[in-house]
Amino acid sequence: MALISEHVEIDTRERILVVAERLFRQIGYQKTTVADIAKELRMSPANVYRFFDSKKAIHEGVARVLMGGVEDAAQVIAAGRGPAASKLRELVTTIHRMNSERYVGDSKLHEMVEIAMEESWEVCVSHMEMIAQTIGGVIAEGTASGEFEVADVPTAAMCACTAMMRFFHPQMIAQCANKPGPSIDQMIDFVLAGLSPRAKTAGK
Repeated sequence: MALISEHVEIDTRERILVVAERLFRQIGYQKTTVADIAKELRMSPANVYRFFDSKKAIHEGVARVLMGGVEDAAQVIAAGRGPAASKLRELVTTIHRMNSERYVGDSKLHEMVEIAMEESWEVCVSHMEMIAQTIGGVIAEGTASGEFEVADVPTAAMCACTAMMRFFHPQMIAQCANKPGPSIDQMIDFVLAGLSPRAKTAGK
């Protein structure tokens, strides 16, 4: 009986997040209230608060789902076969594409991300850490095979993420879309060049 109850609770939490995300896209993050979400689900606001203790918790839940999708895609690429450089290129390109599709193309959902970043939600911090770890795993793999030459993998992963911030961060993607600067492929080439083994000086 307890197991059935747990499944019902998980299903209800998921339904709340699905409806919340839809409303964020339709009427905007700021304008959406818990009462709006409850009305769509034909339940009372008090019932919604049984599953999420605050409106912010619902917003964090939606952000977690969206960011989790990007993390899952990144990990699938990192676990695949092939040269580390090719995987890193696909990984970075995929993160950029998914963030652009999820946030930048939807002004109302982008509003949610902006506030999330400003409030430094823990979910955003953990997402950035997960992406850095995934990129670090590919760099470590390339280092072990001799494809890359890296002394400090965690630092190299953070440097790579920082270099790609213009293509990762939703706000920067939107702000830099029509401004001069390197293309994503040019920036990936730059990062890969920094990871590649150094040419040995003659006589040494």
